[in-house]
Amino acid sequence: MASIDRTAYPRFARAVSAREPAEVFTPSPAEAEWTRGKTQDDQHPPALLVRLKAYQRLGYFPKLADVPPVVAEHTRGVIGLTEQIVLTDVAERSAKRHRSFRPPSSPA
Repeated sequence: MASIDRTAYPRFARAVSAREPAEVFTPSPAEAEWTRGKTQDDQHPPALLVRLKAYQRLGYFPKLADVPPVVAEHTRGVIGLTEQIVLTDVAERSAKRHRSFRPPSSPA
């Protein structure tokens, strides 16, 4: 049987391995810079980055409530935000705007 991330409807695994956040959800410097340029405060960059990286992995934008906490914590730490900045759902209008952004080119 295929693993859940290899099906037609991929989603996060129930248990994320310790190395997966570093391997899959570490944004490149270009992605981090792009995110900062697309957002206006410290609350939105982690949400946008997590959505970007999840889209690259899953092929769709998940609800932030479906993102494992370890992934959100890793992403927040990589871009240098403090623990006081929590991953929260943005307003639907912001989420729609985030989905419309053209992401930076991924390194080959």
